[in-house]
Order: sequence, then structure tokens, then C-alpha cells
Amino acid sequence: MHPDLRRVYNQRFSPEFYERYLNRLQSEVGPVPYRLAESPLFIPPATRDRIFRYTSEIIAQLAEPEKLARARRAVPPEFDVPGQDASPDIMTVDFAVVRGEDGELDGRVVELQAFPSLFAFTMIQARIFNELLQQQIPGVSSGGFHCFAPGYDFDSALAFFRRALLAGHPTEEVILLEIEPHRQKTLPDFVATQLLTGIDPVCVTEVIREGRQLFRMKDGRRLPIRRIYNRVVFDELQQKKPPMAFKFTDELDVSWFPHPNWYWMWSKFSLPLLDHPAVPRATPLSQLKQVPADLENYVLKPLFSYAGAGVKVDPTPEDVAGVPAEQRDGWILQRKITYAREMWTPDGAGVAAEIRVLCLKDQGQALPQPLLNLVRLSRGKMLGVDFNKGLDWVGSSVALWPKAE
Repeated sequence: MHPDLRRVYNQRFSPEFYERYLNRLQSEVGPVPYRLAESPLFIPPATRDRIFRYTSEIIAQLAEPEKLARARRAVPPEFDVPGQDASPDIMTVDFAVVRGEDGELDGRVVELQAFPSLFAFTMIQARIFNELLQQQIPGVSSGGFHCFAPGYDFDSALAFFRRALLAGHPTEEVILLEIEPHRQKTLPDFVATQLLTGIDPVCVTEVIREGRQLFRMKDGRRLPIRRIYNRVVFDELQQKKPPMAFKFTDELDVSWFPHPNWYWMWSKFSLPLLDHPAVPRATPLSQLKQVPADLENYVLKPLFSYAGAGVKVDPTPEDVAGVPAEQRDGWILQRKITYAREMWTPDGAGVAAEIRVLCLKDQGQALPQPLLNLVRLSRGKMLGVDFNKGLDWVGSSVALWPKAE
């Protein structure tokens, strides 16, 4: 979407370049069980700044006392974890790249979640893209590229991530908590996190509890757990019901990164609370007085699903009516977004993009701030794998811009 950079990249792209990229990335993080796109997304710094500004403005709105009080009601009693902090350590906001009314590239919020994403994996992905661009496609940029907010580079962003994650604790006393981490699609990020920070992925079934204390075993040693990088998705926890020695709702002597309550509070649940030009109108079904006459311009979404599960892109009146009364608080109708399919492939096909802004809160900061991004590219109706089967130039990527800008 940066036309000059895109033209040079497409002219010099080769299948061999893509193969080198795949091999380099997977040599560091292991096999990646989802599709890796052939290209980064080049966006102008002005577009980056606009999307990052929107992110900060949206987070500031979410932190308003009235909105916090309303969001607090989204936490189910059976998952209300003690010790909630004043704001989450992590926030992610997904933007569809569109053409704004002024004709410039712009962003519209698809969804948001105060839950971890692929911080470490994306740092490595962006570094490898930059290195290969410099080596294999000279002339794209003499100064190189990165994916970080102004004022940060790879080293300073990694230092920020480590500070936020560890919060002063020894590495061995911090764990990445997940259900069967070695079977998750996000395993490459767990490997990358271990490479960049030293913390280990640990299954919820391997945690030992003694009173308020948690422990784990490593190399025959019993180590205390003081801080948890929480990657557990609660709908998966409810479905699988793994045997655990502790409950999330227990009073425990641990700190959370991020605290689990924010998973519910700052999420699609918050979309109807926001008043921002980048946020399409969204209405909970429980507040819907009548089905819109132009229903084809709306998307039906469950609030607390993960990875797009349950989303209906072309809902029918029957779909809306079919949501049971007791579940209608958990579904929204959101105004549909028209993507700018303007990331051109070498054969002239237009690709749609979503940019996920990854935010962190450093020690002493009141709210999380934009730090880096990841991207999903699509040529299908949606960005999920099921809508892009058999297509190239789709999948996981990252938005890059010249380091000097």
C-alpha cells in the first residue's frame, strides 16, 4: 500500500526469496502451522501514525470510569479473578485497512481484546524480513525496515517487552501459562518468547499449588511461580476442563500479565461503548429493537469467541432471531467494513489487510501504549484460513516502514 516500495518488491520478488524467508523463520521458531504470506505489508508512516493514534484514543475511552464500571459487569462470576489491576498490561486492536472519506489509507476497528498476541514471534518475523530485504532485494530501502512505534527499534522494543513481562522477577519465576502449549497453533510464539525472554511455556496441568503458592518442576527442581504470562483462552478452558491443582479464582500469591479479567472487559463487549470515527456502529442483540432493513451491511459476532469462531459475515434475519434470549447479551451486530484491497500481488490481484496493533504497559505507565503490529492478509471474504484455502499472498505477515521514518 506504499506504492513505490510495493512496485520494487514485486518486481524483484522470487519464489526463492519466499523459500529463504520460510526456512529462516522456521529455523528459529520451529514449524509454523498456519500460512505465512509472501510479503510484508508496506504502509506509509502517515497511515501508521493515524492507526496508532486511533489505538491510543480508543484505549483512553475504554479507561473512562463510567465505561470501566460497565465493562466490569462483563466478567462472569465463575471467572472473576482476585487482584485486578487498574488497567491491563496488554491490549490489541485490529484495524481493517480501508480508504477513508478523504481518500487516504485509514483504519476501521474490527475487534479488540486485552489479551496477548504474537509479540515475540512478530519481532523475529519482522527482523528476518528486514535482513532478507537488505540482502536479497536491495534498493527497496537503504536504511532498512521495522514494525515498531516511533522511538523504538528491535532492541528497545524487546527491552520494553522483557520489563513488562518480568516485572522485576527472575526469569525462572515467570511462566507462560497455556493448555497443552505444545499442541497450540500459537506454539511458534511460545518458542519465540522463550528465545527472546527465557521464560518457559507451562501447561495448566503441570502447576502445583500449596496454599497461596504456585510451583512447577524443571530439571528436577521445584521452582516458585511469581508471575504468569496468561495465554489461556477461557472458552477452551471450559470445553476441555483439564485437571488443575488451582482455580483462576483462587487467592494466590502471583501477579498476572495481563490480569485475566481484562479478557472479558476490554473486548468485543466494549465496541458498543465506544464513540470514535474508527469504530463502526455495534449494537448488542439484547438492545436491538428491530433487525436493520439493510442487514447485508452488518456482521453478526459472538462477543467472547476466539479466532473468529461463530462470526457470520452475511447474517440472515433467521440467524439474528435464532440467538436465544438468554444469550443475546453475548452477541452484537456490527456495521460491515469495506476493505481496501490494494496490496497488489505481482500478478495484479488485490489483497485485503488487517493490522493488529500490539500494545504494552511499561512500569509507571497508566495505560498500555502501541508498540508494534502484526498483519493478516486475505483474498477471501474473511481473513480466516477457511476463506483463503488454495490462495497465495495471504496469511500471517507484518506491516513495515523505513527505519528512518
